[in-house]
Amino acid sequence: MSAKSAPGSDAYDAVVLAGGAGRRLGGVDKAAVPVGGRPLLDRVLTACGGAGTTVVVGGRRATARPVTWTREEPPGGGPLAALGAGARETGADLVVVLSVDLPFVDRATVSALVRALDTAEDAHQVEGAMLVDAGGRDQPLVAVYRAEPLRRELALLETEYGTLAGLPLRLLTAELDLVRVTAAAPTASFDCDTWEDIATARARIREHGHVLDEWITAVKDELDVDVDVDIPLLLDLARDAAHGIARPAAPLTTFLVGYAAGRAGGEGPEAVAEAVRKATALAARWVAESQQAGTPPGEAPSGAGPDDSPGTTEAGPS
Repeated sequence: MSAKSAPGSDAYDAVVLAGGAGRRLGGVDKAAVPVGGRPLLDRVLTACGGAGTTVVVGGRRATARPVTWTREEPPGGGPLAALGAGARETGADLVVVLSVDLPFVDRATVSALVRALDTAEDAHQVEGAMLVDAGGRDQPLVAVYRAEPLRRELALLETEYGTLAGLPLRLLTAELDLVRVTAAAPTASFDCDTWEDIATARARIREHGHVLDEWITAVKDELDVDVDVDIPLLLDLARDAAHGIARPAAPLTTFLVGYAAGRAGGEGPEAVAEAVRKATALAARWVAESQQAGTPPGEAPSGAGPDDSPGTTEAGPS
């Protein structure tokens, strides 16, 4: 897919470097390696989903959302050459730069970098904000740069060395006035260079405390749904439906809530919250009525016929 992304958003453009050879993975296309059921590239594209234009530097492949494609010259010329190629395709004043092998970088990390650049002391003189990992190491491929000084220094390096291919990134960052930002999440800069790294990333997303958020994000990307999900609110509704009505009522009710919110159109989280409110109130009335009738919630009323299926008969007036 090749196009502009996130229409109407012009706070920053994004460059994703996805042209590495994956030598430590045995030559496998790193961008396509799945973590949590999604290719690494799609995970990074979610993190920079607020970009006006997203440029991916590397070979074309299917992506979860539209991007602009380009290649460094020569292909495989290294991150500085790739960054130079990507920056030429951007037009915003700020350029977010991310490498493709970051399974846990997220929108919060990108927002923190942009915010740090905007709020830095003498912000008009600061030329970028770069993530620093838990060990104090600079992460120039988890950063946001002002476009004008970024392009200036890239051009100066190309003039001095005749090419950007093979040059280390530190030649660029040493010439820019950057603020350092400590990652709020220690895994934000975790990169997957080896199969052991991939295994570690895959294990982490299935840990208790991570798996639900990971799954919801994956489903939203797969279904192309861009709406905030209030997980506790929906889980409370599912609990009320399961305990107060019948166990199968939980998934069916939450499905209908989503369908109703979708029909409301354009209201996003507010539509979901309103649908949940109505369904929760209905469940409360249903339970209250069942209790008045002397029927325990979730059980068939006395006198139910032999053809009534256990667990699907709803308590209520006969």
